Amino acid sequence: MSENQFPTGTLMKGKRGLIMGVANKNSIAWGIAQQLAAQGAEIAFSYQGQELERRVRPLVESLGGEPFMVAADVTDEASMDACFKALEDKWGTIDFLVHAIAFAGKDELVGSFTENTTREGWRRAMEISAFSFVDAGKRASHMMPNGGAMITLTYLGSERVVPSYNVMGVAKAALEASMRYMARDLGPAGIRVNALSAGPMRTLAMAGISGGKALMRTGREWSMMKEDTKMEGVAGAALYLLSDIGQSCTAETLHVDAGFHAVGVPSMEGDD
Repeated sequence: MSENQFPTGTLMKGKRGLIMGVANKNSIAWGIAQQLAAQGAEIAFSYQGQELERRVRPLVESLGGEPFMVAADVTDEASMDACFKALEDKWGTIDFLVHAIAFAGKDELVGSFTENTTREGWRRAMEISAFSFVDAGKRASHMMPNGGAMITLTYLGSERVVPSYNVMGVAKAALEASMRYMARDLGPAGIRVNALSAGPMRTLAMAGISGGKALMRTGREWSMMKEDTKMEGVAGAALYLLSDIGQSCTAETLHVDAGFHAVGVPSMEGDD
């Protein structure tokens, strides 16, 4: 499948939702946005700051129609209030939420987790990477009277030690636990909450991790399929979880990494 080519259809026709966290054309959130749009979804995009708006607006405009972009600083209560008020004023209700927001300082994504993690760095990573999903999910759920679906993005570093992932791995573990508790709370309202755990991909987030290129290479060589994680696969998994064909699936962390997560010891062909 060629770049930016996603299956078209009507699985998301009539559905509206918010995607938080598109940074550039390589973002997993952008791949998900393209797949949802190709299936008929109406999408609002949040952004933080004018620089990010300028970078993301051309992407949003490429989807066609009238761009719907709203400012949202997940660390600011008033900003989040305004974001969801804008959604409510325009649409009244929504059907899905995609949360693709995470942050940790570069100084804490290298070397020793124990030595390099600061109190402020820990707090910031947890607030932006984990609590922001709880907060956005709570607000989104108030706009889902007929049920809906939410997903967040995580990574295997939440389950296993990955070099230099450090405090982000701890934050992602908190994010996944939060996802499960949210799924319990929102399930009776017909709202499904899940997480996607993609393999290493060439994203802005991966570029911020020391040794990111090595992670990409290892992910390909050690995976069961001996291939890089494909954007189409991640976006397709998101489509499943957010559309009606994902019924009865909630509180799940779905790995899309060519089988890398299930490998205990990589195959050493030719070794005795």
